[in-house]
Amino acid sequence: MAILQVKNIKKRFGKTEVLKGIDFQLEKGEVLSIIGSSGSGKTTLLRCLNFLEFAEEGTISVDGEVIFDGKARKSLKDAEIRKNRLHFGLVFQNFNLFPQYNVLRNVTLAPNMLKIDTPENIEKHARELIERVGLTDRIEHYPCQLSGGQKQRVAIARALAMNPDILCFDEPTSALDPELTGEVLNVIKSLKSSDSTMIVVTHEIEFARDVADKIIFMDEGVIAEEGTPEQVIGNPKNPRTQAFLSRFNQTFA
Repeated sequence: MAILQVKNIKKRFGKTEVLKGIDFQLEKGEVLSIIGSSGSGKTTLLRCLNFLEFAEEGTISVDGEVIFDGKARKSLKDAEIRKNRLHFGLVFQNFNLFPQYNVLRNVTLAPNMLKIDTPENIEKHARELIERVGLTDRIEHYPCQLSGGQKQRVAIARALAMNPDILCFDEPTSALDPELTGEVLNVIKSLKSSDSTMIVVTHEIEFARDVADKIIFMDEGVIAEEGTPEQVIGNPKNPRTQAFLSRFNQTFA
């Protein structure tokens, strides 16, 4: 059974239909990369999965349980929304760290507030995650003392601290200088070896090709093409996918 099933997700803002019926599924341990031009609906899709936006139609299921149904969205209680969000961890483009807290406090804050474990176990787990992303020597530093790449690695550790079923990344390197991009992408690559299930919205086409198990190309609110990296990037069939990939001065085998 798929860990995530998304069926017929539709979302509009005013008269603008941003998502026009999105369907896909993801198996445990798989990495899905979503590519496409700005405005194609990629970020809106992630925000719907994380209950930061609410689709008008469609369903979202995790481990076979429907956690969102567009027809019943208005009846969702705040407590249900908070509970359903725990299935997903979201790493934002711009880090969204708390500037008044150091690295360790940023990572432990949400688990402590939600009391998902004892404070001692939460701190132990946080220290392990901070070591995993290579920031043990920055554990007492504040965000203003960190580079952009370091901030994003803290954000990844913070998302992992909640033990989500599915870890989502929204253009995780878009706010970084090119020389800092590699350190963040390497951390994401390392997560793949630990059987983490991930959805990565990215403009890093080579990264998507190398790390993803499957790729979705979105265009104007629909999935224009879906398949393995070899299929979508190496041998795209849809003219819109071909046109999009032609913008990148890379050779895809």
